[in-house]
Amino acid sequence: MSDRLHAIRFTVNGEGRAVQVPPMKRLLDVLREDLHLTGTKEGCGEGECGACSVLLNGDLVNSCLVPVAQADGAAIDTVEGLGADERLHAVQRAFLECGGAQCGMCTPGMLVASAHLLRKNPRPDLAAIREGLNGNLCRCTGYMRIFEAVERAVSSTSANGASEGRG
Repeated sequence: MSDRLHAIRFTVNGEGRAVQVPPMKRLLDVLREDLHLTGTKEGCGEGECGACSVLLNGDLVNSCLVPVAQADGAAIDTVEGLGADERLHAVQRAFLECGGAQCGMCTPGMLVASAHLLRKNPRPDLAAIREGLNGNLCRCTGYMRIFEAVERAVSSTSANGASEGRG
C-alpha cells in the first residue's frame, strides 16, 4: 500500500466526512480506524463472510474489498446509520425480538443486508430472504432466527407503512 495520502470525501450515514489516507486502504479500515465506526466487523478479510457489509451508493458491498479511493464522493451507510436506541430500524427491532443475534460478529452485516433486501423487495418470501442474505455467513444461529427476524420486519413494516431509521 502506498504511503502517499489522498483527500477522500464521502457521506457516511448522512454526514459529510473527509479523511487523508492512502487511496488503497480498505474502506473497512477507514470506517473502523479513521472514523471510529466499529459496528462494521472484519470476519474473513476476503469478501466471503459479509460481516463487513455496508451500502455504497445504495449497493450492498463487502467493505474489506473496497479501496477507499472507490468511495470518494460516495454515500456510505453502515450499521450505525440504520437506527438509534430511540428509533430502531425494523430489522434491528426484529433481530432483538427474535434472538437473531448470538455472538454478534455477523449481526451488523446481517442487519445491513436485511435492510438492503427490504429496500429492494419490501415483501420478500422465505426464498427471497435466503437469497438476499446468502453473502452473509453466521456460525452461531443456524439462520432460522435471522430469517424469522427478517420476516417479522416485513410484517412490522407492512403494518406500519415504511421502515423506520435511515436504512
